[in-house]
Amino acid sequence: MSDVLLTVGTRKGLFIGRRRRGTWEFGDPHFNAQAIYSIAIDTRGRAPRLLVGGDSAHWGPSVFHSDDLGATWVEPKQPAVKFPQFTGASLERVWQLHPAGEEAPDVVYAGTEPAALFRSEDRGESFELVRPLWEHPTRSKWVPGGGGEGLHTILTDPRDAQAVTVAVSTAGVFRTKDGGASWAPSNKGVSAVFLPDPNPEFGQCVHKITRDAVDPDRLYLQNHWGVFRSDDSGDNWTDIGGGLPSDFGFAAAAHPHRAETAYIFPINADADRVPAEHRCRVFRTSDAGNSWEPLSAGLPEETHYGTVLRDALCTDDADPAGVYFGNRNGEVYASGDDGDSWEQLASHLPDVLCVRAAVVGS
Repeated sequence: MSDVLLTVGTRKGLFIGRRRRGTWEFGDPHFNAQAIYSIAIDTRGRAPRLLVGGDSAHWGPSVFHSDDLGATWVEPKQPAVKFPQFTGASLERVWQLHPAGEEAPDVVYAGTEPAALFRSEDRGESFELVRPLWEHPTRSKWVPGGGGEGLHTILTDPRDAQAVTVAVSTAGVFRTKDGGASWAPSNKGVSAVFLPDPNPEFGQCVHKITRDAVDPDRLYLQNHWGVFRSDDSGDNWTDIGGGLPSDFGFAAAAHPHRAETAYIFPINADADRVPAEHRCRVFRTSDAGNSWEPLSAGLPEETHYGTVLRDALCTDDADPAGVYFGNRNGEVYASGDDGDSWEQLASHLPDVLCVRAAVVGS
C-alpha cells in the first residue's frame, strides 16, 4: 500500500499520522494549544512541504512550513500574510492554503479573514495581497457569515495558471481568468434562500467547492442549503441535491482519479448542525450528482452527533483513493478503498477543523 501522510488540524494543535505498510501511527501534537484552521501538503518540489495556518490566542495567526514532514517547522521572521497598511485591516485567520498546479510550481495561495486572497511565489514563505479582489466593487455589500467573513476555498485550473476560482462566506463564488487582474461573480443558479431575492448575482453562502478529477470544467458545490454542479467552470450551476437526506452541509471533496465522483457529509439543518438523521455517513456520487449512495461500512451505527466542517473531509492521491474525515467529536475516520469501508484512526481529539492527506512514498 502507498505510504500516506495524514494531517489533522484541531482546535488545540496539529496531529500527523503516517500509514506505512498498511499500519497507521500518530505522533504527539504540534503547535500545542493553537487552533489549526488550514493545512496544505505541497508535493510539487523535491520534498513535500507542509504549510499550516495556525492561530495562537496570545500571538495571533501565522503561517508555518516544514520540509521534513513535520519534524521541524519554520516561521518567517516577518509575517507571511499581512494586510498592507492602506487596507486598514488586520489578519484574523488564514482559512485556506492552496498550492497551485504544476504550471506554477512555486505559487501558493492563501485565503483569509477578512475575506481576501494572497499570492506567494516562494512556496508559501511570503505572500502579497491580490488587490483587485480586495477592491472589488461589490465588496462593500459583502456580509459576514455565521463564522465570519472568510475566503475559505481556492481552486486553480490545471490547464491555465491564470484561472482561479474562490468562494467567500457570504459573498459567493468569484472567478478570474487573467491571473487576478479582474474578478467576476460566478453564482448563476446557486440559491440564497435566506435573502429576499433568492437568486442574487452575489451574496450566496457557499460552504465548499471541489473540482472533478477528469473534467476540469466540472465543479461540485456544497451551499448553505443546496448541492450544485457546474459543467462550465462556474458560469452556470445546477441543483444535484435530490436523493440526499439533507442538502445542507459544509464539506465536499472529489475523487482524485475517477470521473463524476465526489463526496459530501450531509448535516440535518442550519439550525440543527448534526449529521443528517443523526447517522454517521458519507455520501458519494459516481454519476456527477444524478444519484447518491450512503457509505457507512465501519462507521458508528448508533445515534451520532459529530459534525464535519468544510475542510474536514478530503481525499489523497492514492489508487484506490483514500478518503478521510474528522468531526467536532474529535474522531478521525479513514477509508482506503474509495469510501466503501472505513476505520477509526483517532478519538477524543480536540475539535477537528481540517484534514489533508497525500501519498509521500510507497
